[in-house]
Amino acid sequence: MQLGMVGLGRMGANMTRRLLRNGHSLVVSDRSPEPVKQLASEGATGSASLEDFVGKLKPPRAAWVMVPAGAPTEQTVVNLAQRMQPGDTIIDGGNSYFKDDVRRANQLKGRGIHYVDVGTSGGVWGLERGYCMMIGGPREAVERLDPIFKTLAPGKGDIPRTPGREKLGGTAEDGYIHCGPSGSGHFVKMVHNGIEYGLMQAYAEGFDIFKNAVSKELPEDLRYELNLADIAEVWRRGSVVSSWLLDLTAMALTENPTLSEYEGYVQDSGEGRWTIQAAVDEAVPADVLSAALYVRFRSRQQHTFAEKMLSAMRQKFGGHVEAGTAKAKKSA
Repeated sequence: MQLGMVGLGRMGANMTRRLLRNGHSLVVSDRSPEPVKQLASEGATGSASLEDFVGKLKPPRAAWVMVPAGAPTEQTVVNLAQRMQPGDTIIDGGNSYFKDDVRRANQLKGRGIHYVDVGTSGGVWGLERGYCMMIGGPREAVERLDPIFKTLAPGKGDIPRTPGREKLGGTAEDGYIHCGPSGSGHFVKMVHNGIEYGLMQAYAEGFDIFKNAVSKELPEDLRYELNLADIAEVWRRGSVVSSWLLDLTAMALTENPTLSEYEGYVQDSGEGRWTIQAAVDEAVPADVLSAALYVRFRSRQQHTFAEKMLSAMRQKFGGHVEAGTAKAKKSA
């Protein structure tokens, strides 16, 4: 199937590669010519401008937007829509706010252009592992794009089947689902990221307790010098708290048990704030998720080992680099 990809950063480029490796035809576009040239050398069709990009797509066109959320996504969608025709589809695979999706979908509907929002999880590991996708939009457009979603998704793999799941059908076991109408995909991904904050915070605080088990404030016979890398490793094997985040934690601690390369300056990408706002709108208590978000705010003022661990996990799963003032000064 042919697909256009706008935005060739870490995610967009690797998604393009995964699709190319599985026989799809890709037309690519980026503000910088270098990633376009690189992917053209790997089998994609490059383009010199958005007009050139749209011109190389065959109707009904499908263009996947993988640029930063907010103004960059908004402008890209507007520019694409001006060049597309009824029956074409614009896919937003970034981390847009779900209410923006609803607004864009309504605007494009009057022009006969489909809008599909795809909450995408997989980070820098997605090329090989695949991408978990939460999809919102009109069923007609989503079903037409199914070959793309099926290729990008992880597939069933060797994960044991949930008892009773064989009676339900659907694509959830393959790693992607159609959540519902426009905005629902990014809504589900938003809450997914809010939960991610809470899980990461729980691991980070637990390992901070381990690290400080040698504190001089404790009675000498109650002090423990613990091997954090070994604890993370043993938990990966049969523990009820095992997870991919724990796998990444074990990796980071094996590389450097003190995490000295991290300062503990932890960014939030927006979805955590939006999740808390949704909880407020729905009058749903979200104590853990709220606390996890506030810790990230605090980390920009003072850093604990827990914050270093959060930074390490973010770097491992998404390639996120700390943006702390001290680090910026060192590189200046």
